[in-house]
Amino acid sequence: MDYQEMYQAKLTTAEEAVKVVKSGDWVDYSWCTNHPVALDKALAARSSELTDVKVRGGVTMWMPEIAKADDAGDHFTWHSWHCSGIDRKIMKKGMGYFMPMRYSELPRFYRENLDPVDVVMMQCPPMDRFGNFSFSAAPSHLADICARAKHIIVEVNENMPKVFGLTGTEINIKDVAAVVEGDNPAMPQMGSIPATDVDRKVAELIVPEIPDGACLQLGIGGMPNTVGALIADSDLKDLGVHTEMYVDAFVDIAKAGKITGKNKALDKGRQVFAFAAGTDKLYDYINENPDVMGAPVDYTNDVYVISQLDNFISINNAVDMDLFGQVNAESAGVKHISGTGGQLDFVMGAYLSKGGKSFICMSSAFADKEGNLKSRIVPTLTNGSICTDPRSCVQYIVTEYGMVNLKGLATWQRAEALIGIAHPDFRDQLIADAEKMGIWRRSNKK
Repeated sequence: MDYQEMYQAKLTTAEEAVKVVKSGDWVDYSWCTNHPVALDKALAARSSELTDVKVRGGVTMWMPEIAKADDAGDHFTWHSWHCSGIDRKIMKKGMGYFMPMRYSELPRFYRENLDPVDVVMMQCPPMDRFGNFSFSAAPSHLADICARAKHIIVEVNENMPKVFGLTGTEINIKDVAAVVEGDNPAMPQMGSIPATDVDRKVAELIVPEIPDGACLQLGIGGMPNTVGALIADSDLKDLGVHTEMYVDAFVDIAKAGKITGKNKALDKGRQVFAFAAGTDKLYDYINENPDVMGAPVDYTNDVYVISQLDNFISINNAVDMDLFGQVNAESAGVKHISGTGGQLDFVMGAYLSKGGKSFICMSSAFADKEGNLKSRIVPTLTNGSICTDPRSCVQYIVTEYGMVNLKGLATWQRAEALIGIAHPDFRDQLIADAEKMGIWRRSNKK
């Protein structure tokens, strides 16, 4: 089979390729770094011809062209599986919606719960000599999107890293309807937020809990990245990686010689992830690197898979939590922020791992837009706030004032423990609230 001949036969312009999209279609933009660029621009140019085109994406890293026009919502409706700041801006325009999911289940959604995809368009690195396009930094659920798609359009970007992976992390030219050679835009940059004093205090509490040979998962945000930086500077050794999102912190840890993966029961020696986003440092590191491995998210986030990796350490962020132990990591009341993602999967999987630990970290308080200090530990979740992690699953909670393990604690013990790591300015009021709710014993510490 002559793959180059097949490639040339399917090579076309972006303008020609997007003519397959019809009014009323469901179009998938794939995921994160793999969202299309030239194809998106060409589709936006057809907006006046189209109505009710429904587009799915997630962790959007730049504003799509189809969302820029003032009347964009008359033609396109955006659907995000996990919101970034860009997704929130699209929603604010009144043309976007969030789709709730537990990230590990997303491939199955495409296999069983969604209508077939009319068109999928995605960026990929150049085809290899066997006719395969790597899903690059975002294997995630792309194979399952393609399996249900009527038309698959690949936009080649020479700047995208080629990533080795499991089955389900590439697509062959024979399964592609059209190929477009784009303008080779640079990879989007997601730099780390500078660490605050609070971030460093939280990280200093967590790192001593990590043993040599542990397997790491880091969530998105300043605190997990600060923990990663501290690990890179620590004496820890022989660490492994099995994570949903691969971030710059892992590159720093690896280059510091801390990662060998030799103790992993699965994928020994390999750093495994469902998608990656960061700076050029990350993209250069994962490019054709046999030490890293992309994988579908129903593997990386599978609770059973996670549980087989001893000493699994999961570190994630939260928006706030209540005195019962319910964690909200995705909204501020009804204002949507991000999504469930894989946090619950890793909270559960880490606890099932032999020696595993799950850490939810957050600052004890924050300043609102008016500069008023607000507690992140609240009596009950605010109306409309999403319970990302139920109280029955949460293990360690960490603020700059300490760390508590909620496993095995009664409601009054939880209240006492959480108030003990709340900001001191709010502790008396939280005690009063706990008393009103019947979860404060007379013997509790005042």
